[in-house]
Amino acid sequence: MGDSQLYSDSFTITDINSQKYDRVSRLKGNTENGDTEFTLDIHSEIFPTIIGERITLVVASTLSLDGTKDDSRGWRGVGRGEQTMADDFDYVCHGRLYRFEEGDDDNIKVYISFGGLLLYLQGPYRRLTPLKVDYVYLLVKK
Repeated sequence: MGDSQLYSDSFTITDINSQKYDRVSRLKGNTENGDTEFTLDIHSEIFPTIIGERITLVVASTLSLDGTKDDSRGWRGVGRGEQTMADDFDYVCHGRLYRFEEGDDDNIKVYISFGGLLLYLQGPYRRLTPLKVDYVYLLVKK
């Protein structure tokens, strides 16, 4: 992981629920070793998935390849005319990590909102420690 990548892992999709909203699916999955699970609301027309498919999920503090913060430009100006981490991914969102909760044993729960589309991660404290309440980018690829 680079300095800007706060969390990165590969997940296998175990469940897809598309019944509640048009064009939005709620994905659930686990890492290969089973120590981390996720639930993600995703725009299903932009990023269609199937059960059993593997995806890579990255949470980053910036899209800049050199790790430079986007603070002065805002998220809309990122990547115009320059290469960014987003170039290597199929689905990118900007949102806010808004809550942590204690989990079972040595696990914690992390909640991030991307304009109403939610990401929930539950896993080992040591793996999710770099995450903090702040604005972040979600990058997903197959």
